[in-house]
Amino acid sequence: MIRLKNVLVPTDFGEASETALTYGRDLARTFGATLHVLHVHDDVFSSALGVEGSVPDFSEAQRRAEASARQRLEASVGDDDRRELGAKAILVTSPNPAKTTVSYAMEANIDLIVMGTHGRGAMAHLLMGSVAEKVVRLAPCPVLTVRHPEHEFVLPDALQAVTRSAGRP
Repeated sequence: MIRLKNVLVPTDFGEASETALTYGRDLARTFGATLHVLHVHDDVFSSALGVEGSVPDFSEAQRRAEASARQRLEASVGDDDRRELGAKAILVTSPNPAKTTVSYAMEANIDLIVMGTHGRGAMAHLLMGSVAEKVVRLAPCPVLTVRHPEHEFVLPDALQAVTRSAGRP
């Protein structure tokens, strides 16, 4: 028997992440699990060096960017998610989204990670790596990766209601 108590959906707010969130919500609802939605925001301090090796002060820009990301994250997790799924919106600032996702999964006892993947070509993957691939390799639990667009098997809520009212499962 599969038992899920905590489902994690990492998001970069892209279409693939939105698709993953649809799957994560439905799995959390089906198993009565808590939904965790994680956004790993880039740390501009770690990636920016100024002239002569000095680090410019990006604190205000970082603060504004994090506030914007927080708004988007809160908008992703609605009141229904919080009420029905005990959903948690988590924002972490880090230069390494894969490692941060895996660390969060360990700390929060995540049973399943559902994440979107862009399905880039082999050359882009070779040059840049893939956050999803790194998470799959390092995660302490199963990882479901979903692509957008794809053959989706999760019906939108409105379509499910119409299907149920027509007497179909």
